[in-house]
Amino acid sequence: MSWLVSLPCTRAEAEALSGEIPELDALAEAPVVVTREIDEDAGLWQLDAYMDDKPGAALLSLLKSLVPSAKGYKPIVEQLVEQDWVTLSQQGLEPVQAGRFFVHTSSYADRVPPGTTPFLIDASQAFGTGGHDTTAGCLAMLDRLKRKGIAPRNIADIGTGTGLLAFAAMALWPAARTIASDIDPASIFVTRDNAAINQVPLGRGSGALTLAVAPGTDHPAIRHRAPYDLVIANILAGPLITLAPDIAVATAPGGHAILAGLIARQMDSVLAAYRAQGFRLAARGGSSEWPCLLLVKRRRYGWRRKERAFHRASPSDASFGSW
Repeated sequence: MSWLVSLPCTRAEAEALSGEIPELDALAEAPVVVTREIDEDAGLWQLDAYMDDKPGAALLSLLKSLVPSAKGYKPIVEQLVEQDWVTLSQQGLEPVQAGRFFVHTSSYADRVPPGTTPFLIDASQAFGTGGHDTTAGCLAMLDRLKRKGIAPRNIADIGTGTGLLAFAAMALWPAARTIASDIDPASIFVTRDNAAINQVPLGRGSGALTLAVAPGTDHPAIRHRAPYDLVIANILAGPLITLAPDIAVATAPGGHAILAGLIARQMDSVLAAYRAQGFRLAARGGSSEWPCLLLVKRRRYGWRRKERAFHRASPSDASFGSW
């Protein structure tokens, strides 16, 4: 047996619940939460929470606290007989097409459009199924880089979540060396599983993906491979600002950084932090609410300090931090 709890919510509340939910992560057995638009014309959204056991009053109260707009509504609690709640949770996740990429769950495996690069990413406890504007914006920005003729040879995906953005980068530049890291060990386990599902090779050489559990860029493997031609960081505005000096050290002169996870009103603060580290804004993508920023690290020339685009940085040269 499994159970479903449904509550109305707003679009803003749904987007806020698309990443980590600390209130639920603290539970021993957290429900799987999916938000979906149920009436586009009316702008109606809904929260669905799937769980193995019948929810008690405390859990119902907690779920209601996640969507303040549902105050006064009684949660709809349904018993789902002999059904897989994980499979059911996939039904609320529509496929996403961003650039050449088509990201879908198992429910849409037989509906991949011809000519696209598909990735099967089922719902999990890691962020990055492609359904959120931040992830879709990063996918479109990667596609844009490829179309511009950019060919990075060394790539880092910081805060990889499900591994999707690292997989997409490897599909575009299969000869590159790529490393994906996340502060959450569960994300690395999810990424490893998703790599097997999508036939992404794991390893340390060109064309293979290296995985690391790390806060920000603080990991020997990340330091050893620096500097990177392309750094991807789809996290949050606060960590992005904190990591600006570290990402700057890890990025090669002339290299690119794709930043996302911030909302529009946070963009100026994030840009200021990276401009102070020698980056310039090359392009803005994503949506009006969830921008995706493409930055380029400026090259520095002069007889006192000449930098080359592909020098090998020593770990002792860097000041890598964490959040």
